[in-house]
Amino acid sequence: MFPQNAWYVAATSAELAGQPLGRTICNQRLVFYRGEQGQVHALEDFCPHRGAPLSLGRVCEGKLVCGYHGLEMGCDGKTVAMPGQRVRGFPAIRSFPVAERHGFVWIWPGDPAQADPAKIHRLHWAEDPGWAYGGGLYRIGCEYRLMIDNLMDLTHETYVHATSIGQKEIDESPCTTRVEGDEVITSRFMHGIEAPPFWKMALRSNGLPDDQPVDRWQICHFTPPSHVMIEVGVALAGRGGYDAPDDCKASSIVVDFITPETDHSHWYFWGMARHFRPDDKALTAQVREGQGRIFAEDQEILERQQSNLLRWPERKLLMLNIDAGGVQSRRVIERLLAAEQAQAAAGQPANAA
Repeated sequence: MFPQNAWYVAATSAELAGQPLGRTICNQRLVFYRGEQGQVHALEDFCPHRGAPLSLGRVCEGKLVCGYHGLEMGCDGKTVAMPGQRVRGFPAIRSFPVAERHGFVWIWPGDPAQADPAKIHRLHWAEDPGWAYGGGLYRIGCEYRLMIDNLMDLTHETYVHATSIGQKEIDESPCTTRVEGDEVITSRFMHGIEAPPFWKMALRSNGLPDDQPVDRWQICHFTPPSHVMIEVGVALAGRGGYDAPDDCKASSIVVDFITPETDHSHWYFWGMARHFRPDDKALTAQVREGQGRIFAEDQEILERQQSNLLRWPERKLLMLNIDAGGVQSRRVIERLLAAEQAQAAAGQPANAA
């Protein structure tokens, strides 16, 4: 259901402080912790002694210590020591390639020989001091592709987010979808409209009037295995829209890292990278709070949708023009899955996503 040979966001850097973190990723129960030099490691969340979750233990001098009988694990999955016991013959557990970048911990759940950190999704805004970022994490009880569908078709904003970012002009403005390699891009542009409440706040925060017509844009970018970055913003009408000078607009990137947990649940790392007043920490907190409320509004819809789909699996869903972004994104995922399966059957390494 999900590609294995790919980099997924497993946690934020802030989640890994002193204690180990247990988390299921792509149906695999894992434990994350920091070693002696602060480097992040990931192992199966399974003590080879009695099968207890290692995430219930502690970290001591860079070693992961099981909380049941004190067995110590090395970052390579081999047992290092155990009180009163020789451990040379203990079986190793699986270790996983991990990398820490841009405030996120990334994991490669598939073939470790293919885990090239150069293939981690590049976040240009995280490398530019002209941008500020704030975000959070939700566990959503639906399969990850439903969230991709949701983010690649923003017409739902008119109904689900009516009091914040939704407006009727979203329904009234056509969207276009194109595919460039493994990237799917859906775009919508609205001209001469009233800004919705969230964007009025953003205009005021950037020192711009909120009572004038604006041009608004939404450009959704899907990249495998499951990332969606959405360029969003408003500019004072007639100033160039998306290409308007910075002093005439408020623009951001909605950041969505969607990591499968199980077949019917996922981890949703959400946030917004803002390209105005990046040094204003109070504004970052305000935007984060507003975005958090908006994203929370999707949760009930998606989880009840999942429940219905499981209850009536034989029912065929309609595919409309507005679904093109999600449909094309699923085709990319299906192509990657088919390639992995075919190459695994042939005993050959699959191309990494």
